[in-house]
Amino acid sequence: MSRMHTAHTAELDAATRRAARALLEDAFAGDFTAHDWEHALGGTHALLWEGAELIGHAALVQRRLLHGGRALRTGYVEAVAVRADRRRRGHGAALMGALERLIRGAYELGALSAAEGAGEFYAARGWRRWGGPTFALTPLGIARTQEDDGGIYVYPEAGGPPRLDTSGELVCDWRDGEVW
Repeated sequence: MSRMHTAHTAELDAATRRAARALLEDAFAGDFTAHDWEHALGGTHALLWEGAELIGHAALVQRRLLHGGRALRTGYVEAVAVRADRRRRGHGAALMGALERLIRGAYELGALSAAEGAGEFYAARGWRRWGGPTFALTPLGIARTQEDDGGIYVYPEAGGPPRLDTSGELVCDWRDGEVW
């Protein structure tokens, strides 16, 4: 039997932080960087436990995305993973359900950058693929992030602007590492 726990980064003890990072590093097969971990901190973590073992993790952090002349308070999903031997049992859906509830209650928009092959999972949950060009607000100004086009998904049912032009431009705030 699994149990879900949500907590802010500040509420996680050192052992839980270590378990989450180890789970993510294993789940992403060595393609989870120090920047990726940094991006997952400072917000709310959804943690899925089986007994004393962490089997799933997802994080929600606040970011600002620019679209249509507005700065949108965005709940940005990071570091979603389920332990390999526990996949395809609804655990990813449970993690996302916990974060989507937070997005609907606290943000104008939800957004994420889908890992390769994960787009269908998010689309089935009501996330919409952003079809327009993407950019980042860098220290040197706005820069095109063409390599991220087609991989960004938004959750517009969050209570934000009633109309998003998903073929329009979307700009994310700056951060080190991968900006999306």
